[in-house]
Amino acid sequence: MDLNPALTQLASTVRGIIFDVDGVLTNGQITYSDDGHEYKTFHVQDGASIKLLQRHNIAVGIITGRRSPTVARRARELDISYLIQGAQSKALAVDTLIEQGFPAAGNAAVGDDIQDVDVFNHPSVAFSISVPNGHPVARAQAHWITQRSGGTGVAVEIAELLLRAQDTWPF
Repeated sequence: MDLNPALTQLASTVRGIIFDVDGVLTNGQITYSDDGHEYKTFHVQDGASIKLLQRHNIAVGIITGRRSPTVARRARELDISYLIQGAQSKALAVDTLIEQGFPAAGNAAVGDDIQDVDVFNHPSVAFSISVPNGHPVARAQAHWITQRSGGTGVAVEIAELLLRAQDTWPF
C-alpha cells in the first residue's frame, strides 16, 4: 500500500472509527422478502479486519439511519458495543457514542451518502473516508476514497491503511 505523507499523518492519529452500514459495510442494496423480512449481506473479511482494529485498540462504532435486527446481530458478532441505529441526526449520534465512552477526538468516519457528511464534519472526526460508489457529495468531502466499493471489503482496506500508518500492521 503506497501512502502519501498527508494521508499517513491522518491515519496515524486515528483512535476510533465510525462506520455507516448501507453502502459501506454492505453494497447498499436492501432485499425484502414477501413476509417482510429484510436481508443484508456483509463481507466476511470486513469482520476479521474490524476485529483486527479492535485488537490494536482502535474503537469501532456503527451509526446508521435505518433500524435492522441484522445490523444488531452483526455488531454483536463483532463485539461492537458502540451502535446507534435509526439515527435522525448522525452528528448527534456521534455525540451519543462519545458520551458512551467512544474517543472524543482522533476519529475516522466512513460513509457513502449525503447524511454521512455530518459525521465527516463532526469535531471528533479527523479523517473522513468514502467509497468509489458513494454519493458525489460524500466523496467530495472525504479525505480518502477506498479502492473497494461498499460491501466488497472496505474495512479490509481501511484496517491495513490505519495499522500501517501506525506501524502496527502485523502481516
